[in-house]
Amino acid sequence: MSEDSNKTPETKPETKDDPIAMVILQTLAGSKTLTFKDIAMTLAEKKRRPKDGPELWRRYINAVKQQAVHLARKGRVEIIRKGEVADPDNFKGIVRVRLAKK
Repeated sequence: MSEDSNKTPETKPETKDDPIAMVILQTLAGSKTLTFKDIAMTLAEKKRRPKDGPELWRRYINAVKQQAVHLARKGRVEIIRKGEVADPDNFKGIVRVRLAKK
Protein backbone atom coordinates (compact mmCIF):
# COMPACT_ATOMS: atom_id res chain seq x y z
CA MET A 1 0.00 0.00 0.00
CA SER A 2 1.40 3.42 -0.87
CA GLU A 3 1.53 6.40 1.46
CA ASP A 4 -0.85 8.34 -0.74
CA SER A 5 -3.69 5.88 -0.18
CA ASN A 6 -3.55 6.47 3.60
CA LYS A 7 -4.11 10.20 3.29
CA THR A 8 -7.56 11.61 3.78
CA PRO A 9 -8.86 13.94 1.12
CA GLU A 10 -8.06 17.54 1.88
CA THR A 11 -11.01 19.67 2.81
CA LYS A 12 -11.22 23.34 2.13
CA PRO A 13 -10.92 25.29 5.38
CA GLU A 14 -13.94 27.36 6.35
CA THR A 15 -13.36 31.06 6.06
CA LYS A 16 -14.24 32.89 9.22
CA ASP A 17 -15.65 36.38 9.31
CA ASP A 18 -13.49 39.24 10.43
CA PRO A 19 -14.22 40.23 14.07
CA ILE A 20 -15.52 43.60 12.88
CA ALA A 21 -17.81 41.91 10.36
CA MET A 22 -19.16 39.74 13.17
CA VAL A 23 -19.90 42.85 15.26
CA ILE A 24 -21.71 44.40 12.28
CA LEU A 25 -23.90 41.33 11.83
CA GLN A 26 -24.60 41.02 15.57
CA THR A 27 -25.47 44.71 15.88
CA LEU A 28 -27.78 44.63 12.87
CA ALA A 29 -29.57 41.55 14.18
CA GLY A 30 -31.28 43.69 16.81
CA SER A 31 -32.32 46.64 14.64
CA LYS A 32 -33.67 47.60 11.26
CA THR A 33 -30.92 49.87 9.94
CA LEU A 34 -27.85 51.56 11.37
CA THR A 35 -25.29 54.07 10.20
CA PHE A 36 -21.57 53.33 10.04
CA LYS A 37 -21.16 55.64 13.04
CA ASP A 38 -23.71 53.66 15.09
CA ILE A 39 -21.84 50.43 14.42
CA ALA A 40 -18.44 52.03 15.09
CA MET A 41 -19.74 53.37 18.42
CA THR A 42 -20.98 49.90 19.41
CA LEU A 43 -17.63 48.40 18.49
CA ALA A 44 -15.76 51.11 20.41
CA GLU A 45 -17.81 50.43 23.55
CA LYS A 46 -16.94 46.75 23.37
CA LYS A 47 -13.23 47.56 23.13
CA ARG A 48 -13.14 50.58 25.48
CA ARG A 49 -10.41 50.81 28.11
CA PRO A 50 -10.43 53.26 31.03
CA LYS A 51 -7.96 55.65 29.37
CA ASP A 52 -9.89 55.91 26.06
CA GLY A 53 -11.62 59.18 25.26
CA PRO A 54 -15.19 59.78 24.08
CA GLU A 55 -14.15 59.86 20.40
CA LEU A 56 -12.83 56.27 20.37
CA TRP A 57 -15.40 55.28 17.74
CA ARG A 58 -13.52 57.36 15.14
CA ARG A 59 -10.68 54.82 15.27
CA TYR A 60 -13.04 52.11 13.99
CA ILE A 61 -15.14 53.96 11.39
CA ASN A 62 -12.99 53.09 8.35
CA ALA A 63 -12.79 49.41 9.32
CA VAL A 64 -16.57 49.32 9.76
CA LYS A 65 -17.08 50.86 6.30
CA GLN A 66 -14.67 48.40 4.69
CA GLN A 67 -16.25 45.36 6.32
CA ALA A 68 -19.79 46.58 5.54
CA VAL A 69 -18.85 46.92 1.86
CA HIS A 70 -17.29 43.44 1.96
CA LEU A 71 -20.45 41.98 3.52
CA ALA A 72 -22.61 43.83 0.97
CA ARG A 73 -20.61 42.34 -1.90
CA LYS A 74 -21.22 38.88 -0.42
CA GLY A 75 -24.95 39.63 -0.17
CA ARG A 76 -25.13 39.43 3.62
CA VAL A 77 -26.01 43.12 4.23
CA GLU A 78 -27.43 45.92 2.12
CA ILE A 79 -26.21 49.50 2.00
CA ILE A 80 -29.19 51.85 1.82
CA ARG A 81 -29.12 55.39 0.40
CA LYS A 82 -32.31 57.42 0.14
CA GLY A 83 -34.40 54.30 0.78
CA GLU A 84 -32.86 52.34 -2.10
CA VAL A 85 -30.20 49.63 -2.07
CA ALA A 86 -26.92 51.21 -3.19
CA ASP A 87 -24.13 49.59 -5.18
CA PRO A 88 -21.44 48.65 -2.62
CA ASP A 89 -18.75 49.62 -5.12
CA ASN A 90 -20.17 53.04 -5.89
CA PHE A 91 -21.97 54.97 -3.18
CA LYS A 92 -21.43 58.22 -1.35
CA GLY A 93 -23.20 60.41 1.12
CA ILE A 94 -25.28 59.43 4.09
CA VAL A 95 -26.05 55.73 4.06
CA ARG A 96 -27.46 53.11 6.39
CA VAL A 97 -26.81 49.39 6.62
CA ARG A 98 -29.31 46.57 7.13
CA LEU A 99 -29.28 42.80 6.96
CA ALA A 100 -29.96 41.53 3.46
CA LYS A 101 -33.53 40.54 2.77
CA LYS A 102 -33.89 36.88 1.87
